[in-house]
Amino acid sequence: MKKIGFAVLVMVVLCGQGSPKVFAQKASSQTDGAVGGADAMMSHELALFRKDISSIKKQLIAENLNLTDSEATKFWPVYEQYSAEYGKVNETRAAIIKEYADEYGTLTDEQADNLIRRWLDADISAAQLRQKYVSILRKVLPGKMVATFIQLDRRISMLIDLKVTSQLPLVQSQE
Repeated sequence: MKKIGFAVLVMVVLCGQGSPKVFAQKASSQTDGAVGGADAMMSHELALFRKDISSIKKQLIAENLNLTDSEATKFWPVYEQYSAEYGKVNETRAAIIKEYADEYGTLTDEQADNLIRRWLDADISAAQLRQKYVSILRKVLPGKMVATFIQLDRRISMLIDLKVTSQLPLVQSQE
């Protein structure tokens, strides 16, 4: 059944990849002189992780959206544009996570408040972007297919968010 395969495939891929916590541990275990190298390695690993996720996400959408050749010709360029814009939201989230990791253990109440507000703003930006693309996609696909795409996109994003955020220690744990 596609539904079960869909969820299992995403979770297997996510669980098989390195987590931000592992990356942070690798970086923090380096000496001060090697931190630049660790940061470069972490950036490289994150870039590979993002590329893998992007490729798998596209594959899952293709397998579950059931596009005709004509629809596919119109849909994929719009998807690439959407994906590029969504990447900016993910860059914001990655920067917030990096800042959190860098400051973990010394976060003040104000810093914690600022981080969570920015994280929630990123969530709002993601929702607004999806909302924007409903009308854009509606010009190239029927309504049910647009709704299916949004469902797929949200499911995949939620699974990724769950995997990433479950690896982050709670703010309160730093005390």
